[in-house]
Amino acid sequence: MIRALALSVVLLSLTTGMQSSTDWAVERDASRIEMSVRAFGGTHSGRFEQWSGNIVFDPENATASRADVIVQTASLRMQPSAVTARAKGAGFLDAARYPTIRFALKSLEPLGGDRYTARADVTIKGVTRPLAFPVDLRLTDGRAHLTGAFVVDRTQFGIGTTGPWNRLVDRRVTVRVQLQARPA
Repeated sequence: MIRALALSVVLLSLTTGMQSSTDWAVERDASRIEMSVRAFGGTHSGRFEQWSGNIVFDPENATASRADVIVQTASLRMQPSAVTARAKGAGFLDAARYPTIRFALKSLEPLGGDRYTARADVTIKGVTRPLAFPVDLRLTDGRAHLTGAFVVDRTQFGIGTTGPWNRLVDRRVTVRVQLQARPA
């Protein structure tokens, strides 16, 4: 779940591409990184409350865009709230042993119009995996707006792979990102 969130933050880095190659700052009040997973007969959603990123984007050379986003694992808040402790516990994200999730954007590939493919490495619980996912990016009034969603397999990161919970929680975790940034 956290891995997906970290990826979402990377999407924000893509939004910086609309200006000259420079650092951009995330506007946290207008940004969200959320996740959802099916478990126990319903859908459980959550949001990471604490994350930060360093973003550099060059609109003339999108493949040179880079971002490094760090998500605080323990900042996950889920609905219903009773699910939060289990999700952050040793059987799933193990926030005590793995306090951060890292998302490293490697490239941003234009697809045409406002669409891009983000390619990144995400590290969760000490395991790094490559990801590619579509994003929409637009520039309005000097601010970059990025939206996107992707699905990750939690078992690829050793999340919830032992005990009875593995069969009760879907392997697919959906991450949705809505980010806004401005030149730093």
